[in-house]
Order: sequence, then C-alpha cells, then structure tokens
Amino acid sequence: MKKIIMYSGPMCNFCEAAKRLLERNNLVYESIDISKEAGLKEEMVKKTKGKRTIPQIFFDNYHVGGYQELRELEKKNELKKLILK
Repeated sequence: MKKIIMYSGPMCNFCEAAKRLLERNNLVYESIDISKEAGLKEEMVKKTKGKRTIPQIFFDNYHVGGYQELRELEKKNELKKLILK
C-alpha cells in the first residue's frame, strides 16, 4: 500500500473534507501542516511544481492534487485501486 501524505493547514475546509474522505475509506494518512514550520510550504510548492493551495495530496511520490481530484478518484472507484498499485 502506498503512503498517503497530505499537505494541509489550519481552518481549511477542503483539508478537513479530504481527511474525512480518506478516513471514510479506511485509509491511513500523514497530514503535514504547512503553517507549523518554516519551509514546509516551499517544500510543498516544489513537490507540486508550483501549486500553492491546500490540501495537496500524494500517494508515495505520485501527486494526486487537491480535494476535488481526490473526490473524483473516489467517485470513479479508483481511489483504493491507485493506493494498492
């Protein structure tokens, strides 16, 4: 199973929705709050090739995108397939 990492921040409704979606699917994830430490936002922007919005979600090194992209994977029943690949 791939490791799920989500860059998030405080008071972010899309971050909370993404967390609920992952939990609803019984998927374990690591949430990195970009407001907690200097350099985390820059790390996220570099890994996403310029994306500055949160959440930004990764399955190992594969960049899924944000909440909308994660939701689309769930709707198409592709979420767990991608995690288990």
